[in-house]
Amino acid sequence: MNEHASRPPAPGAEADQVPDLASVFRAEHGRVVASLARRLGDLDLAEDATGEALLVAAERWPGQGVPPNPGGWLTTVATNKALDRIRREKRRQDKYVEVATMIDRIPSEPPEPTGPVEDDRLRLIFTCCHPALAPENRVALTLRLLGGLTVAEIASAFLVPETTMAQRITRSKQKIRATHIPYRIPGPEDLPARLSGVLAVLYLVFNEGYLGSSGEALRTDLTAEAIRLARQLREMVAGTPALGPLPEVDGLLALMLLVESRAGARVSGGVLVPLEEQDRTTWDAEMIDEGHRLVRGCLAVNRPGAYQLQAAINAVHTDAVEASMTDWSQVVQLFDQLLATTPSPVVALNRAVAVAEVDGPEVALALVDPLPLTAYHAWHATRADLLRRLGRWDQARSAYGRAIELAGNEPERTFLTRRRDALPAPSTPGPAV
Repeated sequence: MNEHASRPPAPGAEADQVPDLASVFRAEHGRVVASLARRLGDLDLAEDATGEALLVAAERWPGQGVPPNPGGWLTTVATNKALDRIRREKRRQDKYVEVATMIDRIPSEPPEPTGPVEDDRLRLIFTCCHPALAPENRVALTLRLLGGLTVAEIASAFLVPETTMAQRITRSKQKIRATHIPYRIPGPEDLPARLSGVLAVLYLVFNEGYLGSSGEALRTDLTAEAIRLARQLREMVAGTPALGPLPEVDGLLALMLLVESRAGARVSGGVLVPLEEQDRTTWDAEMIDEGHRLVRGCLAVNRPGAYQLQAAINAVHTDAVEASMTDWSQVVQLFDQLLATTPSPVVALNRAVAVAEVDGPEVALALVDPLPLTAYHAWHATRADLLRRLGRWDQARSAYGRAIELAGNEPERTFLTRRRDALPAPSTPGPAV
């Protein structure tokens, strides 16, 4: 996440110099919610107060400018809003005194956290990922509270109705409150059992940022926050020798870095750019080098897991100077291991894409067609590309059309539309005799 705060524009500055408020809000949403949740012990109150603070900012900042520390400003306003809510609802006097005392101790502009245990957002993730919550609800709650996604965006990512997702999030927060789930990072004895759930959530948060379910193709605030938290987890694990090596933590961080290294080349002119057409000179070499080092470290431990294998696949891609130099046979072998470790239709779909480069589109299409992914836009897009390569224009056109209907973000829809429109025109029958 870009933590740099933009200063107020100078008097007479042009309107287009005012920073994008939506980007600032996304960058600060998780920080403010996490800070208030720790201090107030109430997720609903923290989220509602943050929302009210954002509304105040939307009214004031366009005219007054973004303050030097937008997170501190929002935290102060949200804290005051929370206190107002407590007064309005006439809560018990002892509760009011307790919260008021806590608020008095809150600095107006809280300092940056100095370590993983002191990071409010990391604490909030462990709360959202508590085993008492259903796995799909953990992800949804994290995306809502830390990522600042709307309920509609989360529902789209999970392919469920918005009302269903709203109920899931509400029930999750109620369960946290009712069962007194602690707002803390678990101790060393509980950490290994809890880490897998946290890693899964960070992985899905990163994916939502990398390929948004709606609107934008890229949400760098989410990908940066997922990477930041993965680094915090890695530091925490390294600082707990009793845990021993946990290579999946390194594997997830490596995967994120290697995928994020290509972010600058993924969209051009509002259109998604496929991997084979990306300008590899724009890839982030520093991220790639770090990702490769982490992958080599995982190989030395020799306890392969899903994240490590995905990182290794991306290491192969980022190792190729040109797309034509990609070692697709090695990619297929790694997908074979991944499919054995994490059998799923989506993994099988991605493996088929690699198979197409080794054995041809016809072999790959036979692998894709039986997969139960008809509600998944990438399945239709993959079929469309394979059919296009086989010269089956009409079938490809139909598959592209369905992929366009299901695709969630505009750059991807534009790319698919251009691919469909570039197909040869359908043959027209001759005149009736």
